[in-house]
Amino acid sequence: MRDAVTSLIKNYDVTGRYFDRNAIDSLKSYFESGTARVQAAAAINSNASAIVKQAGSKLFEEQPELIRPSGNAYTTRRYAACLRDMDYYLRYATYALVAGNTNVLDERVLQGLRETYNSLGVPIGPTVRGVQIMKDLVKAQVAGAGIANTAFVDEPFDHITRELSERDI
Repeated sequence: MRDAVTSLIKNYDVTGRYFDRNAIDSLKSYFESGTARVQAAAAINSNASAIVKQAGSKLFEEQPELIRPSGNAYTTRRYAACLRDMDYYLRYATYALVAGNTNVLDERVLQGLRETYNSLGVPIGPTVRGVQIMKDLVKAQVAGAGIANTAFVDEPFDHITRELSERDI
């Protein structure tokens, strides 16, 4: 897993260059947002189960067909699996948030996930919607923790939804 700093160093090392103004500005921005990132992770950590539960409730309220007979979250086992997956997305989004880099999402969550879901018949659309709901809940939690600028929270959640969303070939 790489963070914003190691990724930047790797890119400059591969090309054999010293840091330029863009690199220095990128590092400065990452370090200036470090405290907010850690505070956001703490807010998520202390409310993770509530965030997942609220996101699941809202998702099933918006898309009740998922929990009806023959729906993908029908039966206790499938419902629990859905919430388990949402918890995974939240946990790894938190790692990416602290790292300031979405690399961990690609390595540990997203590689092959779309294909796995398709082979199991898991609908991608509701998964994407669930991640978007969690993003909104997390932003509210982070703002409630006193962090004024919550824009950095978007990146990991948006990366997950972008990678899972339907794409034209």
